[in-house]
Amino acid sequence: MTRVRPLAISMGDPAGIGPEIIAKAWNARMTHDLPPFVAVGDARAIERVWDGPIARIGDPSAAGHAFGEALPVLTVGDAGEIVPGQPDADGARCTLHSLELAVGLVRNGAARALVTGPVSKSQLYAIGFTHPGQTEFVAERYGVAGDNAVMMLAGPSLKVVPMTTHIPLNAVSGALSIELVVAKSRATARGLLRNFGIENPRLAFAGFNPHAGEQGALGREEIEILAPAIAILRAEGIDATGPFAADTMFHPRARATYDVVMCCYHDQALVPLKTIHFDEGVNMTLGLPIVRTSPDHGTAFAIAGRNLAEPGAMIAAIVMAGDAADRRAQTAALTA
Repeated sequence: MTRVRPLAISMGDPAGIGPEIIAKAWNARMTHDLPPFVAVGDARAIERVWDGPIARIGDPSAAGHAFGEALPVLTVGDAGEIVPGQPDADGARCTLHSLELAVGLVRNGAARALVTGPVSKSQLYAIGFTHPGQTEFVAERYGVAGDNAVMMLAGPSLKVVPMTTHIPLNAVSGALSIELVVAKSRATARGLLRNFGIENPRLAFAGFNPHAGEQGALGREEIEILAPAIAILRAEGIDATGPFAADTMFHPRARATYDVVMCCYHDQALVPLKTIHFDEGVNMTLGLPIVRTSPDHGTAFAIAGRNLAEPGAMIAAIVMAGDAADRRAQTAALTA
């Protein structure tokens, strides 16, 4: 354990449940055989909600040595007066600094994968954050174009990709294009191979309109955008099928026929994922030169500091990040 580079976990908003679920994940490290990790943020945020052992470290290389006996924390700046459930500007600045440092640790090789805690976008926007979310922020830091960075949500029996994300529903049709669908799908196929070892991933496409458009009677996005994109992907050797009526794609028998569903908009992907895997859903960014995951839930300010937060999604995000980092390292060793 002492020889393994840690995962870097940015703590998220210090007034949210991020500090609590990170601490609970450390408590469960033996049960779930978690790889060593270091929390990046204000250590006081964890102390407000947890009375377990903390090891303040100045270098991530010390995390492996400390991990067995205490939660390693690399402290960033000052989050001001931390009150669970009461976010403020100081906390948002600490959130951003924590994310910046955690990304930097992975970029310079001090950490082997990135896990990001839940943030409040409204608080970040209030201090001048201009990215739609953490996914886009991380992608920019690695010089990856937006179309090539893919947000995939994953649980034990379902993986979904929203091809458009944080935009109004009435803007989705205009945002969809053959080029966007093809770019997102290529990145998804590569990501499933690199991070999960799926040799020939099966991509199933959800239709945009009810009943997948009923051959144009209920809309033409399937005919004019999705079908041509699928044809291009199939010509490239990618196992792409559809578009299918979205309301028939998520029952157990259907889930056995594909590896991922490519969805047209945010809720088309996240509603089924959170319904089936609410406490264990993971957000993984595909298309990056690094591994990045995050628990698929928000800051939950309403329950912060009350010892009610479930750590399942954070634990799943840590496990997935560690497994993907191991797989990439093994592949690199075999091809060296």
